[in-house]
Amino acid sequence: MDSLSISNSRSIRVVLALIAGLAMATVPACQRGEQNAGTDPGAGYAVQNSDDCLPPLTLLDQHGDKVSLADLKGKPVLFDFIYTSCPGECLMLTQRMKRIATALGPELGNQVRLVSVTVDPEHDQPKQLAQYASSQDADVKGWLFLTGTAAQIDAEMARFKLIRQHEADGSVDHVSEMFLVAPDGHAVMQYVGAKISAEHAVADLNAAAKGKAVSSGEGSIETVKY
Repeated sequence: MDSLSISNSRSIRVVLALIAGLAMATVPACQRGEQNAGTDPGAGYAVQNSDDCLPPLTLLDQHGDKVSLADLKGKPVLFDFIYTSCPGECLMLTQRMKRIATALGPELGNQVRLVSVTVDPEHDQPKQLAQYASSQDADVKGWLFLTGTAAQIDAEMARFKLIRQHEADGSVDHVSEMFLVAPDGHAVMQYVGAKISAEHAVADLNAAAKGKAVSSGEGSIETVKY
């Protein structure tokens, strides 16, 4: 091959590489995340939250019964935040929690608890939460769906360093994380809801129930103290 052909071949390869790079750059970040999405057993990291996430705050569950968060102390709790009219992300979180509930088996309710708090209390009353839990096959022992006044929900979310926000069209911003609260009421782990595996969550919940160290997704250790 002569020098001119070699030069042309190299030029073509450079141009193709540039085109590929530009094409990747134009893919929205959320789509790139979806392309790389999957169940990551290490999709969590230790948090240092000095706030008591289980205060003497009384909310209502999906059956209309009063639940004092303080009464949940003594067992680890996995929290997520959803709303029943959410068209997508909340359904994904609930299905992820359902996998965790299934993996826990009889330990759910006896050794650990799951709690889903609505971020849309203006619309999500016990009736709506009960319908949602039933439609998702998630109305099981040990898993509470909670609502309250807007002020109560805002106060509870603030303990997780979260702010409830509404868009201009009235929709509610999603909370895509899950939180592991130790038996003393303090959050010790935070997870990416779309990535945490049931196996990893169960291992952390069981460790917290036994007062053992909880491993983060980055290999470090957060000691559960209570």
